[in-house]
Amino acid sequence: MEKKFRVSSSPHVLDKESVSKIMLYVILALFPALLGSIYFFGWRALWVTVLTVVSAVATEAIVQKMMNRPVTIWDWSAVVTGILLAFNMPADVPFYLPVVGGVFAIAIAKQAFGGLGFNPVNPALAARAFLLASWPVDMTVFRVAPHGGTLSGIDAITSATPLNVMKQSLDILKHQANYAVDQVSQANTAILQLKGAYGHLFWGNVGGCIGETSAFLLLIGAAFLLYKHVIDWRIPTSYLVTVAVLAWVFGGPSGLFSGDWIFHLLAGGVMLGALFMATDMVTSPLTPSGRIYFGIGAGILTVIIRLWGGYPEGTSYSILLMNLVVPLLDRYTRPRILGERRKK
Repeated sequence: MEKKFRVSSSPHVLDKESVSKIMLYVILALFPALLGSIYFFGWRALWVTVLTVVSAVATEAIVQKMMNRPVTIWDWSAVVTGILLAFNMPADVPFYLPVVGGVFAIAIAKQAFGGLGFNPVNPALAARAFLLASWPVDMTVFRVAPHGGTLSGIDAITSATPLNVMKQSLDILKHQANYAVDQVSQANTAILQLKGAYGHLFWGNVGGCIGETSAFLLLIGAAFLLYKHVIDWRIPTSYLVTVAVLAWVFGGPSGLFSGDWIFHLLAGGVMLGALFMATDMVTSPLTPSGRIYFGIGAGILTVIIRLWGGYPEGTSYSILLMNLVVPLLDRYTRPRILGERRKK
């Protein structure tokens, strides 16, 4: 019986997954955190998210039309960018900021480089950095208190998140001679209160950006993506382990090995960054070892910025900086071709 073969060009391995399907998985994974943000911060959190998504999708369609490119808004990547950008913004920002951020993320950080697959950095994080540099007060002051109250001793979340309080308290304790006795005492009290507030940080009943406060809801979404093989465990694991170890060694007020590593994992944007931003397929390494180096590098930069920088949060900038290193990581961690001999 004669066998017939079909000759075609590579790749020969077929998969049922598509860009749109993967992006829909990511949207589903972000949905618990979105519902949590509405519960904690009210309907304004939903409006901010809607504005970023609509502006991102509309910008993608307009730019692609202007550049005579196929309109690809139905791959849902612009929707994912809009949601992630909203998750990195306070709930009470002026409504024009989500629109400006959505336009910047798509037009400047994505389409200007050729569209999906060609952007060197994460568009949502690039837009957040732009908004933070342009409107620093609106992006760092949190006036909306979470549902059901907040942590004791944290100024009703009007201007300080737990990470802000920890940063300010550590600065006071490290330079005690320059502060009055009552300020040093207040700093010690604030740190003790934060250490007893892991439950609030884990569930999300704290001040912060829309989608970063609930570690529990973010972990649910990440577990779904891991189950669907959308993200790889290497980046978030190496990222979180690096942050935990360095925060424990260097982040304490009383010398080495006294830092509160649990607080540093749960507070701020580390969980959101490690699970959903650093794992972006386009801007993360292709090789397994490269992904581990990527996570370690992002974790190191995060802790450096948090502990010794002037800004209490370093997640966004650390991932953006590591995005720029990805081509080098892919180049120097690529596996050898079968039969290839190393040059002497």
